[in-house]
Amino acid sequence: MPTPNSFKFVMLPPQSAVTRDWAQRLASEVPEVRVVVAEDADTAAREIVDAEAAFGHLPRELLAKATGLRWLQAPQAAPAAGYYYPELIAHPLTVTNFREIFNDHISTHIMAFVLAFARGLHVFIPQQLRREWKKPGEDLGIVHLPEATALIVGVGGIGAEAARLASAFGMRVIATDARRTEPPTGVAELHKPDALDSLLPRADFVILTVPHTPATEGFFHRARFQRMKKSAFFINIGRGMTTKLADLVAALRAGEIAGAALDVYEQEPLPAEHPLWTMPNVLMTPHMAGYGPYLNDRRFQIMLDNCRAFARGTALRNVVDKASWF
Repeated sequence: MPTPNSFKFVMLPPQSAVTRDWAQRLASEVPEVRVVVAEDADTAAREIVDAEAAFGHLPRELLAKATGLRWLQAPQAAPAAGYYYPELIAHPLTVTNFREIFNDHISTHIMAFVLAFARGLHVFIPQQLRREWKKPGEDLGIVHLPEATALIVGVGGIGAEAARLASAFGMRVIATDARRTEPPTGVAELHKPDALDSLLPRADFVILTVPHTPATEGFFHRARFQRMKKSAFFINIGRGMTTKLADLVAALRAGEIAGAALDVYEQEPLPAEHPLWTMPNVLMTPHMAGYGPYLNDRRFQIMLDNCRAFARGTALRNVVDKASWF
């Protein structure tokens, strides 16, 4: 094991009780790290000059001042558009993120949407609110999961766990992914992203878990909805900017797909006048699919592991391809 080296780690503003606690814990658990908590922009500008590492959002003006920065820990699994600007992408520093911490929570949320549609809860819950006792035919309005196919677009950690759960319900899972070369557990077929259009007609559920990147921005549009089965359901829990909501509304109104479930949106909060709110075949949650216990513990563990690795000069966790934003 290489001998640890000391380094300066700047926690960029804004701060919270959580980040201040992380700073204290890092300082106590990694003696090699000198943690500086920058409470304001002026402090950040002064302290970033000779820092080797930082956490948070690093704007252009701070990057320009940094003379020795080699590692940046992003504050989210997939930071908002604009985090990876051209100067940061071109800079030799390494960026890491918080991916993998939501795998269990979000995959469970995906399956909640799948099961709700499969058992008709999008019909029965509104009936309950209207106090209506209406039963369909016993073979109507049900998706028999052992005969259903789920297409998961992006089988990183979240998509892979969703595939495992879906396959446990008997579903056939097919998937696309830009990085994987071998299918994870539960995936019957793994394809490259350019196969998406040919796979869409086969799916009963199309599930997006991909991040917002230059390649995925607006990539789910009307032509792709039109390639889906009329009986198929669309689920997006990745990033809102991957899906053109106007095209989704048009596809739903035209009966080109059976329904949609969304946790993320092009505009958040979704405006109160948006037609999706009142569409009977739509389920929506307010960008909280990742919610659940232990998230801050998981975030801190990644920072802790990476501080130790950085001090020793060993591989960091969750390294980002900056040009792809993930």
